[in-house]
Amino acid sequence: MGKGDKKTRRGKIIMGSYGRLRPKRGAFKIKPKPVKTETVNNS
Repeated sequence: MGKGDKKTRRGKIIMGSYGRLRPKRGAFKIKPKPVKTETVNNS
């Protein structure tokens, strides 16, 4: 296992291929976090 192995992440980086272990950059969409609005009580 290592740089010559197609099934490992390092091997895919060396060969320039993609797959389950090394998804492309836009494969997963990042969900925006909900913005918490704080109320200020002036009492």
